[in-house]
Amino acid sequence: MDTDRTAAPPRKKQGARAFIVALTGTSLEWYDFAVYSAASALVFGHVFFHSADPLAGTLAAFGTYAVGYVARPLGGFFFGRLGDLVGRKKVLVWTLILIGVATFGVGLIPPYASIGLMAPLLLVFLRLCQGVGVGGEWAGAVLISAEHGDPKRKGFFGSAAQIGPPLGNLMANGVLALLTVSMSHDSFLAWGWRLAFLLSAILVGVGLVIRVKIEETPVFEEIKAQGLVARSPLKDVFTKELRGLCAATMSRIAPDVMYALSTVFVLVYATREHGLNSGQALLAVVIGSALQTFMVPLAGYLSDRMNRRVVVGIGAALSIAWPFIFFPLMGIGFTGVVAAVIAGLLCNSLMYGPQAALVTEQFSPRLRYAGSSLAYTLGGVFGGAIAPLLFTFLLGTYGSWVPMAIYIIIVSVITVIGVWMARNPDPDEQITDDFGSHAMASGPTAAIS
Repeated sequence: MDTDRTAAPPRKKQGARAFIVALTGTSLEWYDFAVYSAASALVFGHVFFHSADPLAGTLAAFGTYAVGYVARPLGGFFFGRLGDLVGRKKVLVWTLILIGVATFGVGLIPPYASIGLMAPLLLVFLRLCQGVGVGGEWAGAVLISAEHGDPKRKGFFGSAAQIGPPLGNLMANGVLALLTVSMSHDSFLAWGWRLAFLLSAILVGVGLVIRVKIEETPVFEEIKAQGLVARSPLKDVFTKELRGLCAATMSRIAPDVMYALSTVFVLVYATREHGLNSGQALLAVVIGSALQTFMVPLAGYLSDRMNRRVVVGIGAALSIAWPFIFFPLMGIGFTGVVAAVIAGLLCNSLMYGPQAALVTEQFSPRLRYAGSSLAYTLGGVFGGAIAPLLFTFLLGTYGSWVPMAIYIIIVSVITVIGVWMARNPDPDEQITDDFGSHAMASGPTAAIS
């Protein structure tokens, strides 16, 4: 009993520290990812691609945006395997460095007018590096927080990593918005946008200092102590936990599409179809992202108080109806765009806040990094990767928002099916070795339940 009393405070302290590590780390990495996303909509078509048609330039820029999502499974395969072999903490340090160097490099690429085809090629390569890093980052950040935290509050603790994207998006769009209003449009296109990318060097430095101080999770330490570290985690996920992988992947698709609609494509739609300037469009996203930093943990908290699948299912159901309100709202002007972004991000938050817990609960602890990374990255390919491209293509082809609404309905139904397939957490979950024997979840491993 005395041992339990003395052990509880350090674990509680580590749980709070792990929450901060996941929150700050993913915020910094998603700043890097989000600043690229916004620049794809506003800048890259002019700077890195040679085309007289602005829409064609934007499509090309969104193509490089999609590369980041397509590259995520590479990061999921590579870093996901390492996360189950060497631990969560080491992988998180490596992914942060990779993303930071790639983002800083984007700010140094000369324009197409100076080096021709090398400009978009360098852009694609660095975006590929970003995507690989993000593909390995998410599961580690989620597990660092959830496996250090209270097992009865996995939805809330897991949401720490989920707050990262809106916070990163808030910082990225805030910096870009500040740059657009503080200089002329020509200066912003010529060199001003680069400052947002170069700033990442400072942010990554801060993130590294924070991450090296966190301890490895007690769950992984217990798995290692019992000699149950998976020898082939990727193979085991596909052969032993395929249903969980499919369910988690499908549940990921609609949240990404709604996020791409509400934070990336909205910049194109608001400026080109409804006459807002870049600063107004960015401000609308900043306002929505600021509110989403509260909506995401609230949704995670709610998923601890009620069935997690129900919360995600409600978000997916709302997403089916939302485009029929979203696009008409955009025609009202700046106020309508702000309202559309906020409500779109609310739909996203209901799915995204509990997502970390929902996804990780589909896999056994010894395969959790690999399985969660694969689900996260594969879902991103089918969701966020193609969404801005498809939205832009459908708008350019049909000149109407109705085909885009149909697309949103389809992906939302897919997510509903994935949530239906997903299993609820098992409070008596055990760690299983390769031969089917079991080690009872006790002590630190209780955090996996």
